[in-house]
Amino acid sequence: MSYRTTPSVDYVEDVSPGSGALPPRAWYASSDARSLSLNGSWRLRVSATADAEDESFAEEGYDAGNWAEVTVPGHWVLQGDGAFGSPIYTNHLYPFPVDPPYVPTENPTGDHLRVFDLPTDWPSDGGAVLRFDGVESCARVWLNGTELGEFKGSRLAHEFTVGELLKPGRNVLAVRVHQWSAGSYLEDQDQWWLPGIFRDVTLLHRPAGSPGDFFVHASYDHTTGEGTLRVDSDVEGRVTVPALGIDVATGEPITVAVEPWTAETPRLYDGVLATEGERVPLRIGFRTVVLEDGLVKVNGRAILFRGVNRHEWHPRHGRALDLETMREDVLLMKRHNLNAVRTSHYPPHPAFLDLCDEYGLWVIDECDLETHGFVEQDWRDNPVDDERWTPALLDRAARMVERDKNHPSIVFWSLGNEAGTGRGLTAMAEWIHGRDPERLVHYEGDWNCRDTDVYSRMYASHEEVAGIGQRLDGGTHKRRELPFIQCEYGHAMGNGPGGLADYQELFEKHERLQGGFIWEWIDHGVEHAELGYAYGGDFGEELHDGNFVCDGLVFPDRTPSPGLIEYKKVIEPVLIEGDGTNGTVWVTNKHDFADLSALAFEWSCQVDGETVESGSLAVPALAPGESAEVKLPEPPVDGRGGERQWTVRALLADDTSWAAKGHVVAWGQFAAGARPLPSIPATDRPVRDGDRITLGPAGFDARTGALLSIGGVAVGAAPRLDVWRATTDNDDGAEWQTDTRYGMLWRTLGLHRMRHRLVSVEAGDDALTVRTRVAPAAREVGLDTVYRWTSDGERLRLTVSVTPEGDWTVPLPRLGVRFGLPEADRVEWFGGGPGEAYPDTRAASMVGRWQSTVDGLQTPYVRPQENGARADVRWVELGGLRIEGDPEFWFTARRWTTEQLDAARHRTDLTAGDTVWVNLDHGLHGIGSQSCGPGPLPQYFLKAEPAEFSFVFSTTE
Repeated sequence: MSYRTTPSVDYVEDVSPGSGALPPRAWYASSDARSLSLNGSWRLRVSATADAEDESFAEEGYDAGNWAEVTVPGHWVLQGDGAFGSPIYTNHLYPFPVDPPYVPTENPTGDHLRVFDLPTDWPSDGGAVLRFDGVESCARVWLNGTELGEFKGSRLAHEFTVGELLKPGRNVLAVRVHQWSAGSYLEDQDQWWLPGIFRDVTLLHRPAGSPGDFFVHASYDHTTGEGTLRVDSDVEGRVTVPALGIDVATGEPITVAVEPWTAETPRLYDGVLATEGERVPLRIGFRTVVLEDGLVKVNGRAILFRGVNRHEWHPRHGRALDLETMREDVLLMKRHNLNAVRTSHYPPHPAFLDLCDEYGLWVIDECDLETHGFVEQDWRDNPVDDERWTPALLDRAARMVERDKNHPSIVFWSLGNEAGTGRGLTAMAEWIHGRDPERLVHYEGDWNCRDTDVYSRMYASHEEVAGIGQRLDGGTHKRRELPFIQCEYGHAMGNGPGGLADYQELFEKHERLQGGFIWEWIDHGVEHAELGYAYGGDFGEELHDGNFVCDGLVFPDRTPSPGLIEYKKVIEPVLIEGDGTNGTVWVTNKHDFADLSALAFEWSCQVDGETVESGSLAVPALAPGESAEVKLPEPPVDGRGGERQWTVRALLADDTSWAAKGHVVAWGQFAAGARPLPSIPATDRPVRDGDRITLGPAGFDARTGALLSIGGVAVGAAPRLDVWRATTDNDDGAEWQTDTRYGMLWRTLGLHRMRHRLVSVEAGDDALTVRTRVAPAAREVGLDTVYRWTSDGERLRLTVSVTPEGDWTVPLPRLGVRFGLPEADRVEWFGGGPGEAYPDTRAASMVGRWQSTVDGLQTPYVRPQENGARADVRWVELGGLRIEGDPEFWFTARRWTTEQLDAARHRTDLTAGDTVWVNLDHGLHGIGSQSCGPGPLPQYFLKAEPAEFSFVFSTTE
């Protein structure tokens, strides 16, 4: 066979989906047909252009011994320590000129070779297909020197008939993969551009008489409790479901009593589709999805999505995920009360959908389509409105639907994401509605709902969502009759997202609002030896969007972030409220389907944050939506007169498939009495001795009034007013936003470089008073600040009074004092914990006694920023000091200054110093979600207005 020395690469820029691949079909694992995984070590040669090398590498006997070795599934740019190029991150800008369907001549191309031995017992009947589950972005395939075809559609499965080409013993599979192709214009999906064969490659035996495709239809009638099963197959056979006594021919319906499948009760029945040539295992879930009364209903009930968007990601392997990593995702979701996932912005590995079926998650399965970069030219030349591209769009829709149609977890097919509007999307919707009328169609970009069954938006503000819930949003007649979901909200970038509880309150208040999906699941940090985790720009990209790729509820190593802990609390399926003064608890079941029989309830009583007694609480097995009033026991007798509170938890009563017995599902906490505030009489007077003033246990600088020590504890930097925080991603906002971005305004005003002018130091009869003015350079605004120190001889009280001067048009980032301690490690506090909290992210902050180290207080955001505050702190002990607040305060401690934190781009930029910097804050500005969505609600603004707050210092020795 001869090979072209200058290979034809016209297919790379062809708008067609490819040639040679078989029609799409259902994905399944056979019970008895052979398969051979071709995953593992492959040979790789990377060229700079699509036509740099001829096609002789596909010829049998080609010597690739000097080629590199890479692992498949995998991305070549994440292997070889940069020898094969680097990742590229863009949010929506195409990293190549927008000139569809053309792509640059500089087109990294990876030639892959896999030599494999066909097992000696491989059936010799000639029936076999070669399956690729994911290749980015365009592939051309040869087996034993014969070309099979080429394909596009990176996150979609493609199969080729190869039975007649297989040989006993040695076989050679050759795959040429191009990073850029016409298909790249359809895959602009806010993620790393990572070329390679990143999902499984499998050789499948297809016995004569085996089903090429089949469709499981399993509906449920909630009025009778019966399910109807019909399995359509292109090859006749029989369907058996032993647990239901079913034995029926394919194509014939049968109705029996069943337990339905829901995300809360994911009942699956094991069955078998048996044809002449093969037995195919089935996992059948009976459920019916309808649009009825303007609502999405499953099995007769409206559902509320408590969801998340999920890109596939691993910090070392990119989008090449193994089964256990996928399982870890699902288990984390279930353990944090999530009930839904949108597969942004492409169909996931099919094994992930198996897990959603098994453990119970509603799924919006999204097509491998996004053309967001065309927004830069007002959607001119957008492929979805160009009929030349329609076959490719329909191919992508069909490959999603046909592959995944037998998963009961899928309730919506999504046409894609951020692709504008156009005829191609309409064609996709019409085909999907015709092929699978038993599910609904979603697409956020269709605001008029011409093609969709739900009104979907992303990052709508709380105000707009409230209006939609009240049907005050207008729109087309069809849209006004449809339910609403936020397919993206709560942008989980860095510290945040804030305002989730306020959104959830709206979702639960208005029937039309059926929940939403947080953006997104995981930070896409790339593991990096020098930077910890790399993000956009760290690989020298020409265009990039920085750390916008790190916007997940879990960190790259899948450690839950404070945002996930907060979301778990906000969406918990059991509401526990109480009145601690009369010992009454109200429990409400917020599940859509499950009663509370799987939960056990326990109470505990705390005094000053320490549990003094606990026990079980009898709560009836409430049906969904039901509430009950339950009495707590008599409060325990305790001689201490401290602060009392009740905590009630809902726990798993037994082990489940996703969590162990005792796992906390929900909790509530309520005070049983007011907190006694710290009170010390001002009995001591300041005494000056040379350049030092003594007041009780403290020493001050006589000239400046700066605190030098308390007892035997040296103060490295005296407390003084602090209003700055290292801006969060949400403070900074997004560059395209026209809304107020406070991070930028704070810097413009100069709040990051405040100057402190000493006005006076006054040693009175009972107090040391230090008057200052704190203001930014070049501005007229300022904060008149008075520090008043008093003592009873053993303890020291600081009262800070702040009066704004000038026209303050922006809120403050924080308001409190900052000081430094030369030594501190162990920290104990009574207040909110165990993790961080801010004004609009504090739902999960539980009041109690907590311990940590200073290092343990830090939240390791991929891009360093303000973090680690603890809310509602009554007192804290560290570095030999005990600090009590009047009123409660926010507490932060770290081994670097706010300025150092603000300047850091990666965690490795932060180096611990000799001082522990402590912030005691009277107030903090809210967090919001403005890294992509709305900023904090007005009630979470920290306004510049008169304030007074106090702290009481004493030593712990």
